[in-house]
Amino acid sequence: MGNRSNGSSSDAVYVLGVIGAAIFYISGATSFWMGVIGFIKALVWPAFLVYEVLKYMG
Repeated sequence: MGNRSNGSSSDAVYVLGVIGAAIFYISGATSFWMGVIGFIKALVWPAFLVYEVLKYMG
């Protein structure tokens, strides 16, 4: 049967990042829908990070 684990330590870091981002965005939400948008942003925060880094590098 072998080892079926496909996870890695980067998966754990991503999950912790999503949790932290969700707390950050939702805590600043002023309404329910802003909280929903904040949660969606928390799921895609790496895309924002890469975009800003690439923009900075020019």
